[in-house]
Amino acid sequence: MTLADWIALSQIIHNFAVSVAALGAFGAAFYAAREYRRNSKLERARWAAGLYEKFYERGELKRVRDSLDCESNLEQVNELVLRGGSDFTDYLNFFEFVAILERSKQLKRKEIEDLFGYYIGCLKRHDIVRRYVKENGYERLDNLLRKWQ
Repeated sequence: MTLADWIALSQIIHNFAVSVAALGAFGAAFYAAREYRRNSKLERARWAAGLYEKFYERGELKRVRDSLDCESNLEQVNELVLRGGSDFTDYLNFFEFVAILERSKQLKRKEIEDLFGYYIGCLKRHDIVRRYVKENGYERLDNLLRKWQ
């Protein structure tokens, strides 16, 4: 073999090695993206399960939930807001946290809607609750309620 043949062969080997490395990098990136997506879904499921348990099993949240699950602007809602006890603020803090998780993409809008959509609608239904949320530092919850359908 001549020197030119060796140079041509080394060029072929070099091109082959570069192609294999590029395919390997593409495969690794594809695998990493797939694993990231799978882990993100798993983490969102954990968040959703924990929030579900807290919201539907804690007695103080149940009491507030029952009070807000009524026609708009009834006296029981006005009393709940004006009394402003820790149960009510815990309830609002819960939904503020849900709004934070949505904003940080830990939970998707559809997941929030499936788990808590009805009760977010209850919050939105009452004018006095909306005012309280807006005027008392629940900015993320206020944003969530404004864009809720």
